[in-house]
Amino acid sequence: MRIATAVAHLVTAAIALGTLGAIPGRAPDILYTSPTGSGRSCSNYDPCALDTARDQVRTLVPHAKGDVVVQLSGGTYRLTSPLQLGVQDSGTGPGHQVVYQAAPGQTPVLSGAQRVTGFTQVDAAKNIYRAQVPKDVDSRELFVDGVRADRARSANNPGGFSVTSTGFTTSDPAYTSWTNTPGVEIVQNNAWKQMRCPLASITASASGGSDLTVDPACWNNNHSSVPNPSFPFNGAGLPSLDGITWLENSYQLLGTPGQFYLDSAAGQLYYVPRAGEDLTKADVELPVAPELLDVAGTPGHLAPLNDNDWRATYTGAWNVSNGRHLGDLGDDVHYTQTNGDAFSYTFTGTGIQVLSETDASEGNADVYVDGKKVQTVSGNGPTRLAQQAMVSITGLTKAKHTVRVVKTSGDYLLIDGMTVIPDVIAPVHDVAFTGLTFAYTTWNAPTTQGYIDNQAGVLWDPTTRTPIRIPAAVQVHRGSRISFTGDVVQHTGTSGIDLADQTQNSSVTGSSITDTSGGGVSIGEVDDYYQTQPSLMTSGNTVSTSVVQRPGQEYKDAVGIWVGHSRGTTLSHNDIGYTPYSGISIGWGWGWASDCTLQAKQGLPNCRHGTTYTGGNHVVGNHVHSVMGTLSDGGPVYTLGGEASGSEFDGNVLGECIGGCNMIYHDEGSSLWNTHDNVVEFSNGSLWLNLWTPSIHDDSIHDNYTDTDRFNNNGTNIAFKPSTVVPDGRWPAPAQAIIDAAGPGKTTGKVLDDDDLRIGYTGSWSSSGSRGLGDLDNGVHYTQQNGDSATITFTGTGISFLTETNSDEGDVGVTLDGAAQPTVSANTAQRQSQHPLYSVSGLAAGPHTLTVTKLSGTYFLVDGFTVQ
Repeated sequence: MRIATAVAHLVTAAIALGTLGAIPGRAPDILYTSPTGSGRSCSNYDPCALDTARDQVRTLVPHAKGDVVVQLSGGTYRLTSPLQLGVQDSGTGPGHQVVYQAAPGQTPVLSGAQRVTGFTQVDAAKNIYRAQVPKDVDSRELFVDGVRADRARSANNPGGFSVTSTGFTTSDPAYTSWTNTPGVEIVQNNAWKQMRCPLASITASASGGSDLTVDPACWNNNHSSVPNPSFPFNGAGLPSLDGITWLENSYQLLGTPGQFYLDSAAGQLYYVPRAGEDLTKADVELPVAPELLDVAGTPGHLAPLNDNDWRATYTGAWNVSNGRHLGDLGDDVHYTQTNGDAFSYTFTGTGIQVLSETDASEGNADVYVDGKKVQTVSGNGPTRLAQQAMVSITGLTKAKHTVRVVKTSGDYLLIDGMTVIPDVIAPVHDVAFTGLTFAYTTWNAPTTQGYIDNQAGVLWDPTTRTPIRIPAAVQVHRGSRISFTGDVVQHTGTSGIDLADQTQNSSVTGSSITDTSGGGVSIGEVDDYYQTQPSLMTSGNTVSTSVVQRPGQEYKDAVGIWVGHSRGTTLSHNDIGYTPYSGISIGWGWGWASDCTLQAKQGLPNCRHGTTYTGGNHVVGNHVHSVMGTLSDGGPVYTLGGEASGSEFDGNVLGECIGGCNMIYHDEGSSLWNTHDNVVEFSNGSLWLNLWTPSIHDDSIHDNYTDTDRFNNNGTNIAFKPSTVVPDGRWPAPAQAIIDAAGPGKTTGKVLDDDDLRIGYTGSWSSSGSRGLGDLDNGVHYTQQNGDSATITFTGTGISFLTETNSDEGDVGVTLDGAAQPTVSANTAQRQSQHPLYSVSGLAAGPHTLTVTKLSGTYFLVDGFTVQ
């Protein structure tokens, strides 16, 4: 890890690195560190602060009688590569942790950005400013005083383009004057996907216009040959790059306030300031690091290799079957009908799993490791199941080994793939992070490779066309009992926190993950569905009482909380909102775990049927709101794929669907969900429930409360009870209790958006998001019915009511603590956003209740409240 120039003025002195001495019981050993190091001064780029603390921890842990605590002083720790913790940095076991925490009353910030100064105006007409940065520094992000800037971009949906065999063409010749053509990016939002590709060239067309040739490899992946391995990796829909939502990253596009352009080769950063920004004083941060914290056990990511891997040896009368469309890995298998035929594979590691198929035509096989028979396995079963881990060997000495599988009975032996376990299964464990802030990262791969979307932040590798994900600022790989408590992850060009590679029993609690280019929190994987070994399963993880807002600020398919294959995952009492796609996405595999009868009822031409270990998950008490701001075919909570054991979905409040969605969306293959005691509000014409196809099966839907009776139930064996419909916000006591209990609890913030659950709306209210009119959090609640009201109970000495004034607004009645106040008017000739229409101060400290009521006009809007 490299630490760039420290913010020295935030630290008055370097405190000696050391312990407080031996204290009986579980009193912790405490180390101190600061942005300028521990026990000595840090010169520029001297990695002495965090790395030194980590290394000292390694010497203390074996002798510690309790926790070992590293206290980080306040200030900015500027990193160019992540703090890395491995198995050797673990605590000694449950109750004996290594804790990295903020020193009392201080705010340490682990930053991946360089601060930029020295801006001068270079284009007065467009108000473009320029500053020097190191040459060849790449970044896709910029933040000014904590506010994200956009890369220079065109207006949405530029007209005049048509698709060609290599990209797009237009009659407009202006594009041929653009510079740095390979840096220009085509972006399209299409259905549930966002796709991005760099250009290869812009040339004059034969008709005098412009031909935009897309990078050929990216064009192939996003347009001509979209990856489509089908179940368990993706569904039937294949939106492709066939239009332009906007063009991005050309100097010629600069001119809109809040946009920037980075000329990496020249080392020049251009920016158009927003109103009120003073670049001589502003904190301008250019992220350069892709990751801030990497906690990694062994082995790393495990993914199956296809049966045609060059290291595989087949002895005897083997054949290859391609294109069976039965769910084979890579859509092919090796098979033999001759007893005594053998498959061999030499690998270096501690174990291996061999994937086969179970079926009535399969028989037994003997398994040898390094020439010694270790087990007999059977592929015989009443139902054809693809990609089954017929052989699973772990615990070998890390060395070179050869596994040999010999057919002994049955009609067939099939080999479909193998997963090598290259190292000892050793999670990093018992490490806690408390009160830390992680900010400012970038991810530059899409700049040259494009963004090959599958769904919900799960992508296709541009070269191997296998699943990958948006990387995160904070990454845990094969962890156990890793906890994040009271942490902040914000302003990232990546995802926020990723509990990856079969991490277990880990948690994110009371934390804030906001303003991320990718997803907020991710748990699990998409390519370990076949797993039978508990130590190699994602399990027992929790995200609770946390705020996850504004994910997908760059990659619009990203979601607030994403969970792949997992068991025992709990998502409890979180606030998840302002998402361009779904709020929560849990599960994977589509109809993979649904049997062939159900797949046939869905109309699928082939049956790709296997198993998953997913199950026993719990989504409870979350407030999910203001979702689907950009894309379609999602919802506040979206489930996907089958379960091996039942999961619970209860006590959630789901509201403010912006672009049309399914409020409770059990999508393809979803099974064994017990969905009950949820509240759906402000559905805005959406379905409160969507079970659209027969492969969705054996779910129980009951005792829910909704503002609409619209639903779709085309599932199989669904125990369904219609919801209690409450169209006017007058919720019965059980529903109100669910509303009161949802989310992480009352916030301490003074600004309450119109989505806040402490605001009660009575009447015919709707919500409108992503208006782009300057609303608080870019959305409002509105009504056209006189007499409709909004009520908030608050604790404080004053309050202001924020609304929009306009020529179509009217008078508003105000009641404070039951007493009528003077009527106020929202009618103005011009639109004013976030206008404090009514304010009061000097109240006695304590609880108060404010009600605002529509009296006249066409519209009445609630944008929020500020509490004193």
